[in-house]
Amino acid sequence: MADTEFNARGVRIERFLRSVTRAGQVMIKDGRLQLLTSYGSEIDSAPVQSVRASKPWFVDGDQAMATVNGTRYRLTLGSQDTKSTSAKSGSGAAGRFLDAVRSARGRGSKR
Repeated sequence: MADTEFNARGVRIERFLRSVTRAGQVMIKDGRLQLLTSYGSEIDSAPVQSVRASKPWFVDGDQAMATVNGTRYRLTLGSQDTKSTSAKSGSGAAGRFLDAVRSARGRGSKR
């Protein structure tokens, strides 16, 4: 499974209402979620099984919340340069991100 399931560039990543990067990258590859800066440095990463991802009900726009290693991040995804394998739970990059997390989580369980 060397294929990238999800890749979004130009993502604003915030932690505790502070901006970490305005042009970061979110990538799901080999069952692992990675948050990267615009320079490619890793902000945080974890196996997709331990990541909690959701769409905030109180926000309009293309945003998602992700809890990685106990740290909550707000991801503002745009529609530019987004690659995904499915688009079931809504339009926009946030919906595609949530679908990619769900599908990667399903592939990761070997029961």
